[in-house]
Amino acid sequence: VPPGDTHNPPPKPRDLDAGELRRLRQRIDSETQCEILFSRFDRGRYATDASHYQMCPLGVVVPKTIDDLRALISIAHDSEICLTGRGGGTSQNGQTINRSLIIDYSKYLNQLVHLDANQKRCIVQPGIVLDHLNAKLRSTGLWYPVDVSTSSRATLGGMTGNNSCGSRSIRYGTMRDNVESVRALLADGSTAHWRELSVEDQQRSQAELETRTDLLGRLLHLGASNQSLIESRLPQLMRRVGGYNIDALIPDGNGGSGCWPGTKSNPAHLFVGSEGTLGLFEEIELKLSPIPTNKTLGVCHFKTFYAAMDAAQHLVTLGPSAVELVDRTMIDLSRDIPMFAKTVDLFVKGQPDALLLVEFSEEDQLENIRRLNQL
Repeated sequence: VPPGDTHNPPPKPRDLDAGELRRLRQRIDSETQCEILFSRFDRGRYATDASHYQMCPLGVVVPKTIDDLRALISIAHDSEICLTGRGGGTSQNGQTINRSLIIDYSKYLNQLVHLDANQKRCIVQPGIVLDHLNAKLRSTGLWYPVDVSTSSRATLGGMTGNNSCGSRSIRYGTMRDNVESVRALLADGSTAHWRELSVEDQQRSQAELETRTDLLGRLLHLGASNQSLIESRLPQLMRRVGGYNIDALIPDGNGGSGCWPGTKSNPAHLFVGSEGTLGLFEEIELKLSPIPTNKTLGVCHFKTFYAAMDAAQHLVTLGPSAVELVDRTMIDLSRDIPMFAKTVDLFVKGQPDALLLVEFSEEDQLENIRRLNQL
């Protein structure tokens, strides 16, 4: 919060008695079109996700419109309860469970809103599943390349909230590198639609920013006035997904995945990786990439796990599009599963302790083969 702001602290998760729960349900029913899931069975289903955590929510709602989201924010404020957005629940870190009112985006708010194939951009609602989006894009020759392993269930809203990576992040980056803009509802019910800063905004002086009273202006002033501190403390990592992306508020093109020089300053990236704590997503604008036309795959065998880990730093100099580690446990488990056993036996030779799967996907297949030979 910018200095000098007065604000009410967010409510802490709390229990509601039977009367409060009944009144909460009645108000949601009267003011929204949401499906309401307050039974013990439904709450039990949403008490878990792909993590090992378990926490029973107050209740679950399935909104049908953006107006439902606005109404839920007002109801939650009056009831002094928390809201937790949920997509596919595929993260292993427990972001979608809480002692709160769970908002399930996946059933209705799951549309491809707009597609501009020429500009390689699309706008989606947060509940759309990654595989479903890529199926819709396939005819254009484009795809969304943050290909997480749970792509058949993971939603773009959850992926944005968690700053997901995927196996090809070495080529395409994280969600942050592939999100152009975010439209989100804030705690007061207002809408923030943030995108890459204009040249004029990036060149504004601190004195100019101090006069702005809007939220974005105050945040930009906060970033500009703390630029040296932010740049000195945030690590330059390709997969920095922990904490808030406060370097997105730094002017002069230092708002990339880890203060990388030459990247653009985009306040929308403050929402990316915020795990639902800053707002409820309405729409997300995504950057698309051409579907690779050619690929080659090399399977490197190692006698020890540590040798495989050590080799990775050298393999990346060849410019692969993906490098995946498969350890001995995964190899053995795959051989024990009939549907995978034959495939594993095709490319796993002997008894390696670890594998590195290295993919090349340049447009020229001869170049892919050349790099494979270097591998």
